[in-house]
Amino acid sequence: MSGPRIALIHATPVAIEPIVSAFRRLWPEARTTSLLEDSLAPDLAEAGRITPAMVERFVALARYAHGCGADAVLFTCSAFGPAIEAAQRVLPIPVLKPNEAMFDEALAAGDRIGLLATFAPSVPALKTELEQMARERRLKIRISTLTVPSALKALHAGQPEVHDRIIAEAAEEIGDCDALILGQFSMASAAAAIADRPGRRVLTSPTSAVMQLRRVLTEKVAEHAAG
Repeated sequence: MSGPRIALIHATPVAIEPIVSAFRRLWPEARTTSLLEDSLAPDLAEAGRITPAMVERFVALARYAHGCGADAVLFTCSAFGPAIEAAQRVLPIPVLKPNEAMFDEALAAGDRIGLLATFAPSVPALKTELEQMARERRLKIRISTLTVPSALKALHAGQPEVHDRIIAEAAEEIGDCDALILGQFSMASAAAAIADRPGRRVLTSPTSAVMQLRRVLTEKVAEHAAG
């Protein structure tokens, strides 16, 4: 029996390899398909906010993936939380925001959270989502943020080593915290370059998202078999 079909929806091509690699490593039985819509990020940067038209585009993308037979949808673009929530409300299959699982782990790690990002427009949405999750759990957290757009520029220029080095340097600058979040899927490769600090967990979206999806769909299959 083949594994579940997971639709991966991307706003930038540099997010594709990290999540596909994470599936290959952590859940090779899953069948992944990728859908790239790379006008989303520049449109958000130009508009400065998530517009109703952008929300409709996300809903349309999710519906398309479902129509193609997806058992679940994972968006890899971290700047569009409210638009993904709209897609969650209308689809009958699991639709995951990119950072839900990672934020779960961060909140479990402690109250001092560092957030690194390479795409500046994603930071407000990331902070808002994390703070909302903390409020729902009645947790008080302190978030330190640092944005390094030069790392993303290096990645787009085909310089992954430079990208990873810039992020590792930023991790040193942000200092001690209980959890260090790498806010973009495309940042996952830099985790290995970040120096260990006692008591600090370095978290990446791809690893956390794959493990959560695996749990969700495995439980769904078990419930169906039991019913």
